[in-house]
Amino acid sequence: MRHSPSAMSDAELAAAIAEGAGKVLVGIRHDDLLTGHLVGDVGDALAQAWISTVLRRHRPHDAVLSEEGDDVGNRSTAQRVWIIDPLDGTSEFAMGTSDWAVHVALAIDGSPEVAAVSLPAKGEVFRSDEVAAVDGPLTGRLAVSRYGHTYHSAAVSERLGLTPVRIGSAGAKAMAVVRGDVDAYVHSGGQYEWDNCAPVGVALAAGLHCSRLDGSPIVYNTPHAYMPDFVICRSEIADAVLEAVSSPW
Repeated sequence: MRHSPSAMSDAELAAAIAEGAGKVLVGIRHDDLLTGHLVGDVGDALAQAWISTVLRRHRPHDAVLSEEGDDVGNRSTAQRVWIIDPLDGTSEFAMGTSDWAVHVALAIDGSPEVAAVSLPAKGEVFRSDEVAAVDGPLTGRLAVSRYGHTYHSAAVSERLGLTPVRIGSAGAKAMAVVRGDVDAYVHSGGQYEWDNCAPVGVALAAGLHCSRLDGSPIVYNTPHAYMPDFVICRSEIADAVLEAVSSPW
């Protein structure tokens, strides 16, 4: 039986998928019945299966790019492409920490027009259609990998006097900026589009500065889906951050 597209708006659907996949993943970790690499593998697979089925049911004509699944539709010609990370931070999820996320974004003509990021272990869902603008005083803090600095984040930290805060997944780092817990997240180690499309979509809606490290716009649905670098930061310090990363040594 062929189903009709859902009457839900794109924003409502993105948020529902992010929250629903988060509940699936929390259930997988229930009572530590699965642990280690096994829980991570199961989490990736089941979250992907649930999300792909929901998108087929509710947006059957849209293309999909996901970390854990084959491309759906012809991305090279599609105007609307859902860019999905069913489980951002699989290692954090497997270790039992709270720094993991679900990313759901709809890129239209290369721009993340609709986005939702769920941090299920923290009970938080950030939506591009509802997120509040980031304001208040600067914190003097910078989100970095749990492994520490890259050259570029170290340059920003040193030149702007920002204290590094180690946070697990890309989504958790980006939402720390959206939440106002840190002032910036600088990445230069290479990612894929699913790692940051939804976080960037939410951050842009919150009035934050988002760009490549050279200051150029971030464009999604590229042929290879590779994203070498980007910055998400408070607009007040964007010029200083970009100056720092332009000559980090």
